[in-house]
Amino acid sequence: MSTRRRVALIAGGVLAIGVIALYLVPVSDPGVDELYAEVDGDTVAALTAFRAEHRPAQVEVDGQSFDYVVLGSGPPVLLLHGMGGAHDIWFQQLDALADTHTVAAVTYPPVPSLSGMADGVLAVLDAEQLATTSVVGSSLGGYLAQYLVQQHPERIERAVFANTFPPNDVIREDNRVLGTLLPVIPEWLVLGAFRSNIEAEVVPAASGDPLVAAYLLEQGHGAMSKAQFVARYRAVIDPFEVAPGPLEGRDILLIEADNDPLVAPQLRTMLRETYPHAQLVTLEGVGHFPYLNEPERYTQVLRDFLDG
Repeated sequence: MSTRRRVALIAGGVLAIGVIALYLVPVSDPGVDELYAEVDGDTVAALTAFRAEHRPAQVEVDGQSFDYVVLGSGPPVLLLHGMGGAHDIWFQQLDALADTHTVAAVTYPPVPSLSGMADGVLAVLDAEQLATTSVVGSSLGGYLAQYLVQQHPERIERAVFANTFPPNDVIREDNRVLGTLLPVIPEWLVLGAFRSNIEAEVVPAASGDPLVAAYLLEQGHGAMSKAQFVARYRAVIDPFEVAPGPLEGRDILLIEADNDPLVAPQLRTMLRETYPHAQLVTLEGVGHFPYLNEPERYTQVLRDFLDG
């Protein structure tokens, strides 16, 4: 073998090892205590107690396990989180609404389509013998809630579409390159970019709220996997048709924030135009996660609608 050939083989081997090492870099984990150090002690205690007292149950659909919790009794309400969340991102609403409602919240496994996510959500309802429910969805959860209303109207009584968007081509076009590259980018880099976006845009829009920062950074430090993030992005750009009629306007509530950094004004306008007869609540200065940083106000908006 020639010297040049040996050098090329060695260089190729070193490059391959480097690529493998790049993908094996672990996602950093500073720990819950450090992440929540700036959060009010009572809030941390409430979240800690919630997680200890309400271990999630599971239903399996097509080989994917959907974690969920159910609290309380009364008219059922299903809470659906966004791309960067899990069932317990709703812990404040779950605790508050459980006095008067049966409240369920689900964590999505890496299922890359609205139909697959809907199948899991309906399996949760079936497991809990909930024939119908009101649904509250935020961001991706609000998009999934719209899909459920369209595809399974017999299961949905009332719906809240919050900090979200209707079917559109805007998000796909704006993220075309990123969407193509996501499957090959290492996990630590995907989640690192997620954390950077949270710190640069999401937290400032929520007036620097420590809980918004802590919870979402916890997701970005490994509570959420790259596989979940990529699948959720695929669901965000999964198209469907909105037909009039499944719910009357009075049975739909739109919640928006006037300074939402993740849902552009164009998309908020499109949502209002898609549901012109829906009720509308615009929250001022609260950002993309008002159920975290304005929980009492947000929960009251939900109560007014659900009990109205």
